[in-house]
Amino acid sequence: MKFTLQHSDAKSSARAGILETDHGSIQTPIFMPVGTAATVKGIHQHELKDTIKAQIVLANTYHLYLRPGIEVIEKAGGIHAFNNWKGPVLTDSGGYQVYSLSHRRKIKEEGVTFQSHIDGSKHFFSPESAIDVQRSIGADIIMAFDECTPYPCKYNYAKKSMHMTHRWLDRCCAHFDKQESKYGYEQTFFPIIQGSTYTDLRKESATYVANTNRFGNAIGGLSVGEPAEELYAMTDVVTSILPKEKPRYLMGVGTPINLLECIALGIDMFDCVLPTRNARHGLIYTKEGILNMKNAKWKTDFSPIDADGPCETSRVHSKAYLRHLFVCKELLGAQIASLHNLSFFLWLVGEARERIIDGSFASWKNQMVQKLGNRL
Repeated sequence: MKFTLQHSDAKSSARAGILETDHGSIQTPIFMPVGTAATVKGIHQHELKDTIKAQIVLANTYHLYLRPGIEVIEKAGGIHAFNNWKGPVLTDSGGYQVYSLSHRRKIKEEGVTFQSHIDGSKHFFSPESAIDVQRSIGADIIMAFDECTPYPCKYNYAKKSMHMTHRWLDRCCAHFDKQESKYGYEQTFFPIIQGSTYTDLRKESATYVANTNRFGNAIGGLSVGEPAEELYAMTDVVTSILPKEKPRYLMGVGTPINLLECIALGIDMFDCVLPTRNARHGLIYTKEGILNMKNAKWKTDFSPIDADGPCETSRVHSKAYLRHLFVCKELLGAQIASLHNLSFFLWLVGEARERIIDGSFASWKNQMVQKLGNRL
């Protein structure tokens, strides 16, 4: 794999680059649709490629480990063969699911024992087994096993957790380095920075992670309920320490405004369930702001959902029709909204990239941020 930093913005820390993998090249900054169970909900693979213009998607280690099981994915020949997505794939190690299943898990130095949310059965993840599972899934980029702390989080707990995450990282690195890629293409490994919203801990973790000298670096433990100001402050602290020549991935972020503000802080890669989850509840993101398609105001509005949007589907269907689909609980409503929102998020980071390259990013970003949060 190779990452090339192509352009840097003169008025911010925004960057444009290209990340080359054996399954294709990724132009950064990039948003990665979340395909938790080897599928982006309601979206065909050909729509991901041709309509949404996705360049890389996520899959989730915890969920695929439980269903369909690693043996099934191995027999298929890895996730690319299993779900017929031919582009790059990144897997989350399961650390976030450990965080979200706080009532179903027990954390020790050795790893985490947890109960399945499906049937209550008990399972164990260690740093080593999390690497093994991700190797078997076959992701191009696999993540370190970490503990994602909640917000708010007491300082002493955040510090203790961060140091354990660092010890787990050392075990991940040692185990990863002993293995070969499983399916004949290169797999690479990203460590994860933790430290909650404490500046000194974030600095310590960023330094520790940078010193492991891995291909890329990720920032975890944010977008868990902290104010946006804390998200931006911690991101700024971390990006000032991480090496400029390596890709930076901010995990689980976020809204369109979050994306632009964090691109300005030097982030290259994002993922979030927000565009599809909110789409299923009728929220549509546009350049002018957010539409709630369940509102009665759209009942007889026969104008396009987004006449100037990047998705052809939302240019040909009306607001009245989409509202009708949601009122009737038709599955097509969620599909149209998901296609639109993902297309918009990919357009947004693609436009940011073009603005970074042509030198207009800072002024464009400020104008967009003023509009993106409007409720229309």
